[in-house]
Amino acid sequence: MLKSFWENTVVKGRQDLLTALKANVLFQDLSNRDLRFVADIVHLREYRNGEIVFHQDEIGFGMYIIAHGVIDITASSHYSDAGGEMFVVRLEQGDFFGELALVEENGRRSANAKAATDTRLIGFFKPDLLDIIARRPAAGVKILLRLSEVLGRRMAETTGKMTQLNEEIQRLKGGFNP
Repeated sequence: MLKSFWENTVVKGRQDLLTALKANVLFQDLSNRDLRFVADIVHLREYRNGEIVFHQDEIGFGMYIIAHGVIDITASSHYSDAGGEMFVVRLEQGDFFGELALVEENGRRSANAKAATDTRLIGFFKPDLLDIIARRPAAGVKILLRLSEVLGRRMAETTGKMTQLNEEIQRLKGGFNP
C-alpha cells in the first residue's frame, strides 16, 4: 500500500532521479549500477505549497531528499509566539531530512515538515534500505557508513549548539564566568 501512495507521477526523467541520488551524500559512493537499483526502489511524490509531509511525534518510516522545492522544518513549543511552533530550518533542493528514521525502531519524528513551495520529494524508507542490504550488501554498507557520518556530524552540531545556548543562559542568569 505504501508503494502505491508514492508511485512516480512527477519526475521528468530517470536521469533526473539518478542525478539527484548521486548528488546526495548517502549515495555518492555507489556505482552507476547500484544507483539504478536504488532509483528503482525509491518513492517519489509531489507536495503542494503548505502541505504537511509529516508531523512531530509521528512514527518515522524513512527520509526524504528534496528534488525540487522548499521544506520548512518546525517544532512544537510552548514558548513560541507563532501558535506553538518554532521555526527550525528551511531546506532546499538537494537537502534531506528524516534520516534518523532509517536507524530507529518505531522512532518518533522530532519536528514537523511542511512544503513551503510546490515540492518534489524522493522518499527513501527503512524497508528500502533493508532491501538494499539484503540484495546488494556492499552498496548497503556504503549507504550505512555515509548515514553514520551524517548522523555523527549532526549530533556534534547539535551538541555544539546546545553548549552555546547553555552558556548564553548562564550568562543571562549571571552565573557564568568565562
